[in-house]
Amino acid sequence: MSEMIDAAVKALNAKLSGGFDGLAKFVITGEGAIMLDQDGVRAGDEPADVTLTAEAEVFRAILEGEMNPTSAFMQGKLAVDGNMGLAMQLGAALA
Repeated sequence: MSEMIDAAVKALNAKLSGGFDGLAKFVITGEGAIMLDQDGVRAGDEPADVTLTAEAEVFRAILEGEMNPTSAFMQGKLAVDGNMGLAMQLGAALA
């Protein structure tokens, strides 16, 4: 597992301490994938209700609050595949 994935899992667990009501996956291009569900955040690559894909620098900017997830999506820097409602909930939790 990459250092980026390890750091992202820790950061997301801190932001989403109560877990996430759904099954979501973040794919960080060239690094790996992270799963989010009611149990918390972990490294993994499983089927999910929604998959969000971004480059490592975009994902890092979102986690650090430097980039709004909705803006990243509108600018084509964050791809969403699947349940858009869950993606919006996740975006609100990260903003």
